[in-house]
Amino acid sequence: MIKKIQLSVLVLLAVFFGLNKMSAQKKETNAKIKNIVLVHGAFVDGSGWKSVYDILTKHGYHVTVTQIPLTSLKDDNATVRRALDKLDGPAVLVGHSWGGTVITEASSHANVASLVYVTAFQPDKGETTDTWFSSQPGLPEAGILPPDINGFVYYDPDKFHEGFAADLSHEQAEFMAHSQKPILGSSFTDVVTTADWHTKPAFGIVPTADKSINPVILRNMYKRSGTKITEIKGASHAVFISHPQEVAEVIIAASK
Repeated sequence: MIKKIQLSVLVLLAVFFGLNKMSAQKKETNAKIKNIVLVHGAFVDGSGWKSVYDILTKHGYHVTVTQIPLTSLKDDNATVRRALDKLDGPAVLVGHSWGGTVITEASSHANVASLVYVTAFQPDKGETTDTWFSSQPGLPEAGILPPDINGFVYYDPDKFHEGFAADLSHEQAEFMAHSQKPILGSSFTDVVTTADWHTKPAFGIVPTADKSINPVILRNMYKRSGTKITEIKGASHAVFISHPQEVAEVIIAASK
């Protein structure tokens, strides 16, 4: 009788510790990346991420919004890498538009676990942003102007609402047009030296009504790389401002 009781206790202990081990493994499997780094694109700055930031922080994420200088791929990459250096662990690296080229260049950083391209360029090693931008005819609504005397490129204020932010109010688009941050035009021909979307999970957002980057270009890039694509119907190039919930949901998916 005693031996039977002892055997039963041993069986129960084995089951208990086995279940605990399985539970620990399950928790480890379901663990989320807690760090998010957001990178803006040309003609805007980091403040455009405010609504996405608010959603992510309410979900418990540690969010860093970078302010890149838009003076070269090298300079912008250095800014993002400094932000990544300060983190205590893995991060989801998110880029909008030109910011997609920047996060691709920064993708080899040890803290980058996954990548999110928000209507963003996704060049490969040896390619430039212009490689893809010129791969399809430009859309008539787009307002990217030729470089000025100092080499900086602006977005035509008269086309900003229709071409960049059609799903925002006229007042908001007008403010963005007159507070825009220009980019040094030579940045678009800077060559990418690394592209870890080959080995790290990548997610891409395609706004179907984007007039600044032809959605065909976005789909072609993301299909080539095997990026998981989310399309947002009727959204403009400013999708990170006009559809923050949908954008945040893709970022959250990338964190798992």
